[in-house]
Amino acid sequence: MLHADGPLCSIDLGERSHDTEDIDDVLSSFIGGRGVGTKLAFERVPFDADPLGPENRLYFTTGPMQASRMSYTGRTNATALSPLTGGLVSSNAGGFVSRNLAGTGYGAIELIGESDEPVAIHVTDEGVEFDPVPDLEGALVSEVTEYVEHERDLNEEHAVAIGPAGENLVKFASIMTTESRAFGRGGLGAVLGSKNVKAITFDGDSHPEIEIPDVQNDVHREAATTDHIMKRQGTTSVTDLANEVNGLPTRYFSEQQFEDAEGINGDRVEEKKFKKGTCSACAFACKLPTKDEERGVETEGPEFETVMAFGSNCAIDDIVDVMQSNELCDELGLDTISCGNTVAGYLASEDAFGDAELIHETVEKIARREGIGDTLAEGISRAHKELGVGNWTVKHLSFAGHEGRTLHGQGLAYAVANRGADHMYSTFYAWEYPLVGKDDAFPQGGFEGKPEAVVRQENARALEDCGIVCRFSRGIMNPDRYEALFSADHEDLLEVGARVVEIEREFNNRRGFDRADDTLPYAEQLEGFEDALSEYYAVRGWNDDGTVSAASADD
Repeated sequence: MLHADGPLCSIDLGERSHDTEDIDDVLSSFIGGRGVGTKLAFERVPFDADPLGPENRLYFTTGPMQASRMSYTGRTNATALSPLTGGLVSSNAGGFVSRNLAGTGYGAIELIGESDEPVAIHVTDEGVEFDPVPDLEGALVSEVTEYVEHERDLNEEHAVAIGPAGENLVKFASIMTTESRAFGRGGLGAVLGSKNVKAITFDGDSHPEIEIPDVQNDVHREAATTDHIMKRQGTTSVTDLANEVNGLPTRYFSEQQFEDAEGINGDRVEEKKFKKGTCSACAFACKLPTKDEERGVETEGPEFETVMAFGSNCAIDDIVDVMQSNELCDELGLDTISCGNTVAGYLASEDAFGDAELIHETVEKIARREGIGDTLAEGISRAHKELGVGNWTVKHLSFAGHEGRTLHGQGLAYAVANRGADHMYSTFYAWEYPLVGKDDAFPQGGFEGKPEAVVRQENARALEDCGIVCRFSRGIMNPDRYEALFSADHEDLLEVGARVVEIEREFNNRRGFDRADDTLPYAEQLEGFEDALSEYYAVRGWNDDGTVSAASADD
């Protein structure tokens, strides 16, 4: 089985030291990426660790596909104990840093302990250096990348960084790379902030010698030549469809259609797009560099989830206002989904939907924990009682834009996902939207056949995250191509994904998670939900209380 290569580089922040360790057994069993990060965290992070304490460890990993020049492979994984959910979380980001990380020659990077002052870490194939950076306290992400370029002669493609939100331990702070790409979900920016690390750079010429089969050329060619609306509108191309099927969260989840969706849909984003944008080696080029010269706003995005969170869910009908929210989050280092939904909850409490100025002021306050921002920085699940609004989260993670009250399989997928209400954990929504020409689609309502399908999709997504291969390769990266690229039977590859999901579940079980956490704020509205939940556990071979069985764990 093809897998990533290289030793583990363990960086002790307190001691300002590093050492290396052979992890060939982990790499060969879990391929790379999320699998390797999850396995290492399971073995090395105490089950009772404080997510913002020195005992938490943060892992950066790539996979074997980062040794290719194939489209859909410009991604990097980060794994740690989440300060937002309290469970194990992995997040991956696009951009260009993945191949620079691979160039260091390490199979994984591990951050241990915490620094007593703000530092920037420089990881190369010759070792690790530490630079005290007190002048970067409070710096925006773009200011951090300017420092890296000036001091290290490395551009933004070599760096990951946090903004003020990470420093101030906002529970949904992001780690940013290439300035606008985010390790977004779960608050990993706060983990980096708790360790007093402002930035990490990666550089080197020691890329692992992994031979990638020639089928990579076929994948790359199809990515370049296929005609797809995402090349023009990114994920915002789904906005109108979601709205039409009563599936676009609106006014802090109180409605499911937005009457002014036309002002924030894919057409509006496309009108503001001024050039192509992509990730490392990818010919699909689905990113969205946008600008509005009249108001002086330039950003990358927004993608659909940001359009939902800062658009319809806040009752904003001007795409430029959403672009400005997007840019603020990127500069401050905030997950746009959790931040937008939290702001929407605040607007609901203030009867202030549609107030763009208040939204932007509140985003700034959250990042700096000023005034009401200090409350909101804990996340809507911890702030909702004070605000007097509902708790629209699963495991403290707020919902993505694909509406589980309409797409019932996606609702189940939100409930069972180990990292909470995240659409990318299974991407089950893609099998429920009524798209023309799909022969494997499910009806939107009901649960027939869906628990087993959710399991298979979770396993497939985990496999992608081990590879690492982008979600948007769907349709091009078929089972035959996986077998050819990874030199293994597709079912065996899916079994790797299944083990990753199970390790995450067992880690969370040991922190107290069980069936009670696999629920939805609207579960009682979905007839058959509890039976579907039990069926999901049965397919996984887990106990009916949502815990991993002893026999399964031993495997």
